[in-house]
Amino acid sequence: MIRHALLLLALAGSAAQAEGPTTQTRPLARGEVPEGPPLRPTARPYNRLELQHGIVTRPLFRAEQNLFAFSPNSVAQSLRPTKRPMAIERAAQEARAARLRGQICGDPNIQGEAIGRVRGAGACGVDSAVRVKSVAGVRLSPQPTIDCKTALALKKWVVNGAKPAVGGEGGGVSSLRIVSHYACRNRNAASTGRLSEHAFGHAVDIAGIKLASGREITVLQGWNMKGDGQRLRQMWQAACGPFGTVLGPNANRFHRDHFHFDTARYRSGSYCR
Repeated sequence: MIRHALLLLALAGSAAQAEGPTTQTRPLARGEVPEGPPLRPTARPYNRLELQHGIVTRPLFRAEQNLFAFSPNSVAQSLRPTKRPMAIERAAQEARAARLRGQICGDPNIQGEAIGRVRGAGACGVDSAVRVKSVAGVRLSPQPTIDCKTALALKKWVVNGAKPAVGGEGGGVSSLRIVSHYACRNRNAASTGRLSEHAFGHAVDIAGIKLASGREITVLQGWNMKGDGQRLRQMWQAACGPFGTVLGPNANRFHRDHFHFDTARYRSGSYCR
């Protein structure tokens, strides 16, 4: 009996091997549409080697969490600037207070002294005159006596003309050498003729621009030099606008060694020569 059963099993296995293995086709290959939403390909996970830095640390303290997520402890652990010592704070406050005390013409960038009415012979004189010590951090030597309109124009020229023209050369502009300011005289110091704008405190003459290094750019010697000449011409051009009259070495023989700036106004605009 047992031998008969084993014989039947052997015959069945032989028949199965003769027919070969059975295969099943996929539903889509048979033309069948599977139920449910359509299948979409999904990206396979892969290793991000660039995120391996710091993987040995605890996940909470890593900035690479989820690529763009940052640790909630990152801000708490950042270094913070130390508070300034009170001595520095007091020095800054005192400097600001001194600057405000020394301001004239309503501008902290113009330091000096208000001297009021300056009387002169005939029509000469200055209303609300000021003696200017510095403009925009640039000292004036000697300190000119002018009016506030001229002081404000001078500050604008220093900021937009003199300083940009010099740039960082020699440490920048340190001071201006003034050769004339208020003076009761005629134009070009002539014995006759019209009064100069100097007679009203409307003018200032500048002969040299001193640098922080100690070197001075002079109008007389530098006007025709290669480097300084370009700087001086840039300064001269920048004065046209803030000032009504701008004269330099090319104007006449009386101005070959200095710039003349005044705040006289003309209908045709600034006179620059």
